[in-house]
Amino acid sequence: MCYSVQVIYDAEAHEPLTETPWDAARVREWIASIVADAEHSIDDGFWPNHPRDDDEEPPLLEGMTDVYLGGAGMVWALHALGSSLDLAALAEGALRRYRERPDWGENVPSLLAGESGILLVAGLVGAAPDYRERLRERIVENERNPTWELMWGSPGTMLAARFAGLDAEYERSAAVLLAEWDATGDGIWTQDLGGRTTQFVGPVHGFAGNVHALRGYLSDDELRRRIEGPLHATAVVEDGLVNWFPTVGAREPNRLQWCHGAAGMVTTLGDLMPRDLLIGGAELTWRAGPLAKGPGLCHGTAGNGYAFLRAYELTGDGEWLERAHRFAVHALEQVDRARDEHGQGRFTLFTGDIGAALFARSCLEVDPRFPTMDVW
Repeated sequence: MCYSVQVIYDAEAHEPLTETPWDAARVREWIASIVADAEHSIDDGFWPNHPRDDDEEPPLLEGMTDVYLGGAGMVWALHALGSSLDLAALAEGALRRYRERPDWGENVPSLLAGESGILLVAGLVGAAPDYRERLRERIVENERNPTWELMWGSPGTMLAARFAGLDAEYERSAAVLLAEWDATGDGIWTQDLGGRTTQFVGPVHGFAGNVHALRGYLSDDELRRRIEGPLHATAVVEDGLVNWFPTVGAREPNRLQWCHGAAGMVTTLGDLMPRDLLIGGAELTWRAGPLAKGPGLCHGTAGNGYAFLRAYELTGDGEWLERAHRFAVHALEQVDRARDEHGQGRFTLFTGDIGAALFARSCLEVDPRFPTMDVW
């Protein structure tokens, strides 16, 4: 089925691309500036909330701790970027506060919004040498979580198990997730998120993240065989451009970002999908331009830029690397503009400034791996 380009993404969510050229030395300075701002903005072991993350009811708790919006995510990013802070102490503080006062009201085992992610970060920076046993318990607890997605469910804790070397726990969860996949009628899992039952397609809450979590448990050839039908069935195509709506059956103008849409599908599954979908999704991401929402990873310019690094890895076409560079510079400029507007930085891994720094570093190193999804 074909649609006009006007309905395969929301053009108003994007903005014109900067004309500022890529300069590797300037980019390194920008990254260092973002790291320094994060290092100097800690208040009693935590980072302040940002107005753009705290604009819904109920408001976020002060001193968030999780990987997605909280201190554990910042610790992970600063570790990846070579910060000289005492990251072990910060991770210990995040784990302690989370157990005393969970971010979302309940101590959950999830990777991005719960204790498993914080444990993984704490172990990474040497804050919790005995973290593996507690992490093992949480992974087992989460293996039949009915969300069946990466942020809250077993696909996320499967990634934690893989990176922590908990092979038996990973395989148990993978077997359960595979059985759930086999039981679907259309090859797409159904998620129960807070009482809302639907079929999400993208990396964070649905199909793409689940497939990614099964890498290594199933061969790449088997994954390709299984996903080609669902990918084509859910793709929205026009004149060689491709997008995927957030949920199966959606038909309204919608998002084109990492968490929902072509950018995340290409970044997560590009090596497994048919080439026409890879190129069509990456090309639409480029033509749409940077996201007006900001520079971040989840639904920002940096997250979308990873689609170009993936396309470059898979095609060898240098134009994709040049496009990644252009998005990286734009994201860094968005950091500067937002800091001037709000009088402070945005200190979260998935929505904040540090995501732009990570993407810029990935461009310098020509590394398409997406933070946390692909590398810890």
